[in-house]
Amino acid sequence: MKILILLALAITLAACPASQKDNDIALKPVESRPYSIVKVVDNLSNPWGMTWLPDGAMLITEKSGELIHFKDGKKTSITNVPEVYNRGQGGLLDIKLHPNYINNGWIYITHASTLGEGDGGNTRLIRCKLSSEMSLTTIEQLYKAEPNTTKGQHFGSRIEFDNDGYIYFSIGERGERDLNPQDITRDGGKIYRLHDDGRIPEDNPFVNEPNAKQAIYTFGNRNPQGMVKHPLTGKIWIHEHGPKGGDEVNILKEGGNYGWPLISYGVNYSGTKFTNKTEMDGMEQPVYYWVPSIAPCGMTFVSGDKYPDWKNNLLVGSLKFNYVELLELDGEKIINRNKIAEDIGRVRNVKQAPDGYIYIAVEGDGIYKLVPQK
Repeated sequence: MKILILLALAITLAACPASQKDNDIALKPVESRPYSIVKVVDNLSNPWGMTWLPDGAMLITEKSGELIHFKDGKKTSITNVPEVYNRGQGGLLDIKLHPNYINNGWIYITHASTLGEGDGGNTRLIRCKLSSEMSLTTIEQLYKAEPNTTKGQHFGSRIEFDNDGYIYFSIGERGERDLNPQDITRDGGKIYRLHDDGRIPEDNPFVNEPNAKQAIYTFGNRNPQGMVKHPLTGKIWIHEHGPKGGDEVNILKEGGNYGWPLISYGVNYSGTKFTNKTEMDGMEQPVYYWVPSIAPCGMTFVSGDKYPDWKNNLLVGSLKFNYVELLELDGEKIINRNKIAEDIGRVRNVKQAPDGYIYIAVEGDGIYKLVPQK
């Protein structure tokens, strides 16, 4: 009997993909806090995006459509913000400065927009400038996903630049699981790459494919709400929401197919399966995945010397469990998970500011700063 049990166990383990067996990393509880948590901005509803101007002022997007300039404890609402389609997960989303902002003044914003054909809205990328009168000027549309839809889920959306000056942004599959993510002739469920002025790079992976959306860089994505450049390698990392289980951390690969919904480590919200496959030829495996889901949102690498024990590791916010997860890396492999800022609230964003400090944006609350203890 023992031999039969051992044989059955061996067969079961052999049938599991290597990533499944290697992915079972326990989340370590907080034992001590080498930092204090200080609220720096209060009375915010849903602070989705945040970035910092060269003078230290913070720009904060509220999903409802308000763009806030925050400095020295004072909040100022910026005017002439484009109208947003504030529905479900859509609204005023991410914000990012051009890497050469100090010379060109360009600010990049994603938001849900009703522009284009059809009822409802879809994700739009713009660039603009900020006047001394706290108004957006020189607004230019760089990309608008189509068609519009009244569905309220999966708009994405995060923005990042690589070391060559290309801009990347994410658009979720807009609740059209079986229609958008695997079809490169349709928007949604993709990561896109453009020149900083909106032109299509000639070496994008699908520029020569008939009827393809030529801005696509990767496909088979579900709803990426985290994107950041690795401080050492320059690679673009993302995370994305799975369904019930199967949230993923991925590294962008030109032309990569990340599998949604043909492969997944998750199931339907009802608990039923929509696929029995976790891997297929030609589809990328995640660097890491969460079962159960943590509902990841916001993502940053830790660099600099403010948090020496965390340096070059990854921080991911959890909407579902109200904490930030510190993922310890060995190269491109996650080897440990640590809980920080536990019970802080629904984390919408986590970012390292130019001053090296970590800031955490919390829904229905505000923005916090992690201050290391001396």
